[in-house]
Amino acid sequence: MARNLIVRGFDDKVHTQLGEMANQRGVSINSIVKDAVDKWLKHQQSQIVKKHHLVIYPDDNSMMELLKSMDRIAKEGDLFRCFCGPPGTKPSELLTNLKWYDATIEPYYYSTDNATIAESINHNDKERPTKIRQKHQQIQSQTQSQKNIIKYFGSIIENIAKGADDKRICCLDFLINDVAKDSLKYALSIEEAYNTNRIAGLTYCSYKTTTLLNSGIKNMLEVFKLHDQVFLLDGDQVHKLHVTKENVHKLFLN
Repeated sequence: MARNLIVRGFDDKVHTQLGEMANQRGVSINSIVKDAVDKWLKHQQSQIVKKHHLVIYPDDNSMMELLKSMDRIAKEGDLFRCFCGPPGTKPSELLTNLKWYDATIEPYYYSTDNATIAESINHNDKERPTKIRQKHQQIQSQTQSQKNIIKYFGSIIENIAKGADDKRICCLDFLINDVAKDSLKYALSIEEAYNTNRIAGLTYCSYKTTTLLNSGIKNMLEVFKLHDQVFLLDGDQVHKLHVTKENVHKLFLN
């Protein structure tokens, strides 16, 4: 339904110029104003920052100093600081202490130590307590319903959007590393889904080095392609990685 918009502040000179231009083009002044407003809105929407970056780090300790620096810069920029990831890890505990919004949904999807329990049962399943066998059944059920991780991640995104309340975000995602360890295919699906509907601000997907190296070059490049920029952590230093597809003859050029 169309609504009327009252524009105040036009002096006689501006109004006369608009009237003359409207007559020349055979349109109304209202049409000119509406067209100008539409163009302004499109320009503003294109200027909204919705970045999706990749951070590769060797271990939790290497991430700690970076998080402290990011916390300071995010505060200065008045960004909504939020994260999701494994409870009890050093990054999660630090960000919680720094008053970042924890969008992680409990129980955490990857809380169960699948490998340890499965190994215990395989050695001598019949002699294991009932509780361990029940835990194994639970693990099998989680494996069978792996696709639910996409739905779980979607709920986390909803938490972030609700908590941000239209503020630009600075979000650290550590959950994606656990997804990739279990299934890089689903990690890529999540990355693609987020790219179709990003939240205004800065989102950093954090993968451990071993997770990506174990996935193979082809899959690693796919992860790179789904992000705007790629950053590598080396101690307290941050390196920006540039990846471009080249022809073989480039190997022979200076």
